Amino acid sequence: MKSTYLFSLAIVSLVTFSSTLFAQQSEEEKATIVQVGQQVPHFVFKNEDGEELSISDLKGQVVMINFFATWCGPCLKELPHVESNIFDTYKDNPNFRLLVIGREHNSDELATFKEKKGYSFQLIADLERKIYSKFAEQFIPRNFIIDREGKIIYSSVGFNEADFNELKKVLASELAN
Repeated sequence: MKSTYLFSLAIVSLVTFSSTLFAQQSEEEKATIVQVGQQVPHFVFKNEDGEELSISDLKGQVVMINFFATWCGPCLKELPHVESNIFDTYKDNPNFRLLVIGREHNSDELATFKEKKGYSFQLIADLERKIYSKFAEQFIPRNFIIDREGKIIYSSVGFNEADFNELKKVLASELAN
C-alpha cells in the first residue's frame, strides 16, 4: 500500500513539474514577437561614438543581436562567452556585426559596466525598450542571428551551454557562406 502511494505521489509530482515546465516555455514563446524566418524589424540605434545607424545599414552583413541587462544573472554568465567565443573570433570579419543592447540602460550606465567588466565590444543603450519591444515583451538574455538579407535565422532565450553552442554553429555556418 505504501509503495502504491509513493508511486502515485511520484506520478503527480512528475505531471506537475512537466506542466510547470511547459507553461514556462509557453510564456517565453508568447513573449517573443519575432520568429525565425521573419525579416528583422526596422530599428535605429546609436553606437558608442554617438553615430546613429539603422539595422538596414547593416544589410549584407551577418548580424548577431544580444539583449541583456547589467542586473541579469544569466546575462552576466553569457556575456563573457559573447566576448571570447563570438566577438574575439569575428571582430575583424567585415561580414559580421555584433550588437549588444542594454535593455533599460543609458549610455553612461553601459560605459561604467563595460569598463568594470573589461569588455571590448560596443554596448548600445535601449533605455526605453524601443528596440527590445520590437523583438520581445520579456525575458533576457535573448540572441538573434540575422542573415545578409535581413532575415532572422536563429533565436534563443536565456543562457545555457547547449543553446550557445548551437548559436556558434549557426553563426559560423552563415559566415562561411
